[in-house]
Amino acid sequence: MSNILKQATNTKTIALVAIFTALYAVLRIIPTVPMIGASNASFSLSDVIAPIYGIILGPYIGGLSTTIGTFLAMAMGKPVSFMFLDFLPATIGAVSLGLLIKKKWVHVIAINVTLLAVFLIHPNTSVLIDFSLGETTIALPFAWLHIVALAVLISPLGRKAAHWVTTNNTTKTATGIALLVFIGTMMQHLMGNLLFETIMAQPLGSISFETYHMFIWPSIFLVYPVERLGLIALATIVGTPLLRVLKKTFLLPEE
Repeated sequence: MSNILKQATNTKTIALVAIFTALYAVLRIIPTVPMIGASNASFSLSDVIAPIYGIILGPYIGGLSTTIGTFLAMAMGKPVSFMFLDFLPATIGAVSLGLLIKKKWVHVIAINVTLLAVFLIHPNTSVLIDFSLGETTIALPFAWLHIVALAVLISPLGRKAAHWVTTNNTTKTATGIALLVFIGTMMQHLMGNLLFETIMAQPLGSISFETYHMFIWPSIFLVYPVERLGLIALATIVGTPLLRVLKKTFLLPEE
């Protein structure tokens, strides 16, 4: 009997990976808005669904689906941006949220703190951005929204959000998804920034140190909060009904 149950579980896992990998690959080749500073690179619809994968599929199936889906999208013609490491940002987001759902809260904090610390000490990172306010210029931290996301993760909200998505209350489910996606998409953004400032500057040598600090980061500073909040809103709109439907298929337990 145990062998039959194990085979059924393995079959279900393979089916889930195959279905969600194919979906992710298709969404990944549909471009949306271009990335600032990276020529021929753009965000795709898969950026909306990647955090949801971690919530509904967990860290292993969710992470595997985004990873394989990224390479499948490359095979389907999606341009390679970061020397075949394009899978890392989405996978970091999916795995982290999957760990939160499994109550691996400390693990996610460790990943988030590590990513933020590496980003801040990277020589191509502009830690502070000069922002003009009339005749006054003030220096603001580039990673202010990442720090807010880390604070949400560390606070009780981080754990409550993981609980809320398992309830049958639509408002709580949507709130939980929004908070989790906020945490996940900011971690995804950190990983993407690290790839962008490391690979584009060193192996490819297409962007100079001065360009990062004088043009790219000041431009991204104004755009990335709007971009991330847009992704959070779309993911919440898509994820809330999707989560409720998938609960009925026993992908997630009812409370």
